[in-house]
Amino acid sequence: MLVSRGRNPSAAEVVSQLATNPELRGRVLTTLGLLLLIRLGIYIPIPGIDRESFQSFLQQGGQLIGFLDIFTGGGISTLGVFALGILPFINASIILQLLTASLPQLEDLQKNEGEAGRRKIAQITRYVALGWGMIQSVIFALILRQYAVAGLSESVFVLQTALALVTGSMIVMWLSEIITEKGIGQGASLVIFLNIVATLPKALASTIEKAQTGDRNDVIGIVVLLLVFLLTIVGIIFVQEGARRLPIISAKRQIGGTSLLQNRQSYLPLKLNAGGVMPIIFASALIFLPITIANFTNNPLLIRAASSLNPGSSNPWPYALVFFTLIVGFSYFYASLTINPIDVATNLKRSGVAIPGVRPGSATASYLSGVQNRLTLLGGLFLGAVAIIPAAVERATNVQTFQGLGATSLLILVGVAIDTAKQVQTYVISQRYEGLVRQ
Repeated sequence: MLVSRGRNPSAAEVVSQLATNPELRGRVLTTLGLLLLIRLGIYIPIPGIDRESFQSFLQQGGQLIGFLDIFTGGGISTLGVFALGILPFINASIILQLLTASLPQLEDLQKNEGEAGRRKIAQITRYVALGWGMIQSVIFALILRQYAVAGLSESVFVLQTALALVTGSMIVMWLSEIITEKGIGQGASLVIFLNIVATLPKALASTIEKAQTGDRNDVIGIVVLLLVFLLTIVGIIFVQEGARRLPIISAKRQIGGTSLLQNRQSYLPLKLNAGGVMPIIFASALIFLPITIANFTNNPLLIRAASSLNPGSSNPWPYALVFFTLIVGFSYFYASLTINPIDVATNLKRSGVAIPGVRPGSATASYLSGVQNRLTLLGGLFLGAVAIIPAAVERATNVQTFQGLGATSLLILVGVAIDTAKQVQTYVISQRYEGLVRQ
């Protein structure tokens, strides 16, 4: 097989590596097998629940249930032991990221302790996921107690349901970490990817049925919505891959008192969307919080206040405005966690590297901060537009068959697919160079 060292591996080369390389094939099969196991766990039912009554409750669950059901792959609606899925671990990761930015001890572990510090943070994340999973499991069990079968003690039902849910969540977290370690891709992201993909057939079937039974306006609306989704996916790919490459140049160095190393010019990439999908996830969690509290407490004042932030209300503009603002704000927050201009400027100065036309030190930090703020603004505006436009088109075309499959789902699907493909390409390239070394 002829390969080129100067290009990315082609699809044929990747398939050839899968067929001939047992290690890569084993990683792929391990990933697929564990994802299948996670998917099957959703259909193992939680005992002691009247499912007909619960299904009638789901039909009135609104946007919150649909949003959570997307991330669990239908686990909440099917009431399987993996109903919570990876959600507690994702929530714990978000909590740890927020705490790392505010607690010097965690920040020191992340920045200065190397691999040992990262392992400690990972272990803390697991403990937080366990605690958060317990809280979510108990709340979910208390909601489900009104749908318990007759003759079952309420305390026993809550205990066994919460235990089943938190155990299933911890198993999913463990399997996702095995995928990350011994498979291909990032385990938690692939679990969410699988759950979103699992809901697509039902949405597509509903859309096809609507196109067959609806009138001409329904067909036009479906075509328009699908075109908007395709354009959104193309835009996501460009923005996810987009970066500002700042030229940097290293100083000349003297060797042996006579010769000089020439200036070496390279680039410092600053991503347009440094936060990925995280700003939308943060904003979604925060904007649904008042609705969740209002539904759980049944307080009339909270219900009236939260109704203005319901995306399904008759006036969606307050929701759209608040959601858009939160996304832009969280884009700046997550960008500040991703890159610190002062640290980058300090490292460049220590390495004898500078940006042409910019003085080292504080001037470089100010320049990087300005560039990062402009890029973050563009990325945040794009994320906000992606979050709002598909929902607005759904409302305008009156096509609700893709309910829940909005901006967050599209961003996760595209982002995880790109990251996993890059990891496979990196592995194939490493095998390519190992083969050249052996020769």
